[in-house]
Amino acid sequence: MKKRLTPADCACFNLRKASRMMTQAYDHYLQPSGLTNTQFSLLVVASKHNPVSITELADQLAMDRTTLTRNLQIVKRAGLVQVRPGRNARTKDVQVTASGRKALEKALPLWEQVQSQVVDTLGEAHWLKLVKELRMLAEVGRSVH
Repeated sequence: MKKRLTPADCACFNLRKASRMMTQAYDHYLQPSGLTNTQFSLLVVASKHNPVSITELADQLAMDRTTLTRNLQIVKRAGLVQVRPGRNARTKDVQVTASGRKALEKALPLWEQVQSQVVDTLGEAHWLKLVKELRMLAEVGRSVH
């Protein structure tokens, strides 16, 4: 007889649960910077490709455009990014401002603290294997979508 699966056996359930717990931990550490982990990640990716189209930013973050637009409004109102016309009339580019770069500089040491704790707790070999497996799982999610 085949074992009946429960939500606790679900890949999505377990990933979302782990994601919520990790988000809470990173948000706690980043709190003194005034950024959430989502905002920090958005600024890191945007600054890496500065400027970056909204479409490319959404792809890099694996975030739908509606959610990205909501998150962009928050950092835009805070003066951390500017959204400008892109290469053509249909695109918009995101550019990290000087204030955004300062916010990242303030947040980076806080992020490094929590990141180090996570890696130290898991062990570097396990961490590297986990990151590889999470990237593979993201690709599986993209392919069955």
